[in-house]
Amino acid sequence: MTKMNAVGWFDIYVNNLDRATAFYETVFATKLDPMGDPTGETQMMAFTADMSAYGAAGALTKSDHAKPGVGGTTIYFMSKDCAIEQARVEEAGGQIIRPKFSIGEFGWVTLCQDTEGNVFGLNSME
Repeated sequence: MTKMNAVGWFDIYVNNLDRATAFYETVFATKLDPMGDPTGETQMMAFTADMSAYGAAGALTKSDHAKPGVGGTTIYFMSKDCAIEQARVEEAGGQIIRPKFSIGEFGWVTLCQDTEGNVFGLNSME
């Protein structure tokens, strides 16, 4: 059996897909792409992904089956220097929960809240 990474995909649940898309596009200085849902039950905007590269792909997802909020799973986005994206969070309408701090040999982390109330992390080695 082939060994797999623990995470293969993530959904960040949102109430307002346009607002959340604008937030993440601003913070990460990237473009999210519309993604079809085979069930027809959700609207999705996918983060750019190379499925052959290390790490998980994912999307912002608007669904009647799940809602955004604080206290659930935290997704950590990898970055060259998390201070760069941290500097864009408030201008994009989010909040800094905990500014860049050291996690020892594992680098640095910033904890943020998006426009939908989801907490997410930024992680870098610098």
